Amino acid sequence: MLVNICSRVQISLFAIAFAFLLSACGGGPLEIEGPRDSDYTTIGESNTVVFIHGMYSTPKVWQSWVGYFDALGYDTYSPAWPLHGSTIEELNAIHPDEALGALKLEEVIEHYRTFLATLDELPILIGHSMGGIITQVLVQEGLAAGGIAISSAPPFGLISVDPNFLRSNASGLTGNISTPLVMTFKQFQFAFTNGDALRDQETLYETYMVPEGRRIARGTLTTAASIDYKQSRTPLLFVAGNNDHMIPASLNRANFNKYDKTPGITDYVQYPDLNHYGVLSAGWESIADYSIDWIERTR
Repeated sequence: MLVNICSRVQISLFAIAFAFLLSACGGGPLEIEGPRDSDYTTIGESNTVVFIHGMYSTPKVWQSWVGYFDALGYDTYSPAWPLHGSTIEELNAIHPDEALGALKLEEVIEHYRTFLATLDELPILIGHSMGGIITQVLVQEGLAAGGIAISSAPPFGLISVDPNFLRSNASGLTGNISTPLVMTFKQFQFAFTNGDALRDQETLYETYMVPEGRRIARGTLTTAASIDYKQSRTPLLFVAGNNDHMIPASLNRANFNKYDKTPGITDYVQYPDLNHYGVLSAGWESIADYSIDWIERTR
């Protein structure tokens, strides 16, 4: 019997590895669908979507997504983090901002708790990068009908030694914690837009990048980003990019795997060519379409 069990494990591991290789070679996205137990909570009839941006960003990154979802009849919101509600030019002009240097992840999460309490129904959350871990926390707290975490920052206790991850996040994890930082264009190219055309990289940098507080960057190293994997919750989808340096696919996959015993629907999709700025780079519509499809089939 032990031999049979080991054989089945080997076959399963081979199948997963083969699917991963297909994804990495451009054979289409790798999809892993979790169980849909009849006792698990679904998204239900919620028609409200709240977009949560990540670090070095403002709600401007979601403009195209908001229009896309609005056209399908969703009620959409994209509130800014504290101190992130001004224009790109204004935020860059006041760098270094002492208040931004003092901002903590738990304050950002509390800001969203307060906002969600004003809505008429539990919303579907879509978060990118640090917005992804904020999404996970709020879903766990029962404040959302479901969540989609795109290139999500990891929860407390989950780390990566991937060289690309360490290089991409080095500036945020080092230096004076009270001094906000501005990512240089060279850093941005490597961490956010690797693989994109140079002119596209320049446009994205000039149009969307803002200073960020180091306390936020180190927020996932604190209990503010804690997740209880034994707690039941509403559905959650992870979206990863095989070309993501900032949050490697392996880290997204490890995050997804942490939920393997959670009473709740947990799904995963990995795109072969997606970098960290996939919500803005060419082809973002395919991720939006997948997200919409997932919402509808998880009702």
